[in-house]
Amino acid sequence: MDFAILSLALGMAAFVGTHLLLSHPLRASMVRLFGEKGFLGLYSIVALITFTWTVVAFGKVSPSPQLWDGQALVPWALACAMTLIAAALFLASLAGNPALPGTDVSGLSTRLPSGVFKITRHPMMAAFGLWGVAHILIAPSPRTIILAGGVAALALIGSRGQDAKKLALYGPDWRMWMKHTPFWPKISQFGRLGMYWVAAVPVWLLLTWLHLKLAAIPAGIWLWFDF
Repeated sequence: MDFAILSLALGMAAFVGTHLLLSHPLRASMVRLFGEKGFLGLYSIVALITFTWTVVAFGKVSPSPQLWDGQALVPWALACAMTLIAAALFLASLAGNPALPGTDVSGLSTRLPSGVFKITRHPMMAAFGLWGVAHILIAPSPRTIILAGGVAALALIGSRGQDAKKLALYGPDWRMWMKHTPFWPKISQFGRLGMYWVAAVPVWLLLTWLHLKLAAIPAGIWLWFDF
């Protein structure tokens, strides 16, 4: 048995599982027990411990075998496009996002979606999902499938969980928001990101450059540059 990959799988399962449990079914009781700040502190500690476990285990697993050549032009170009889109969605998700914790959604039923929310009502989660799929495309090894696939799965399940939680809390307001906004990203609406496309390019270039410098693994356009 490969204990390194088993540890990685268990770490990722712990990260995803505790995140979902603490974010949804256990949240209310934990807040009553520890208070809002105490809960957030506990949540952060658990997330840090389980994610650190996952990252350390990831580093101990061999990057091979690769199921296909992730550095071929087609998967690399697709991954570049997906991570650039993810950067734009993430930046856009930071403004006026009613899905973010602590956001007041009263009167949301009278608000017509605009901008990124014409694309998806969960732009941040969509960004994480695209990040995960892009990494599997360019590094299709068992260790990447576990790590990046776990992040993508968490984004998808977490989005559904957010909808359920918001429905329970805000009822008609969130139900109307769901009616007006799509769950799955609409490619035809990507033009609504507007200036976020401009902001995403330098962010994407910086992050992919840091990926090369800090992890010694090329990302984005830096695959074709020798530094």
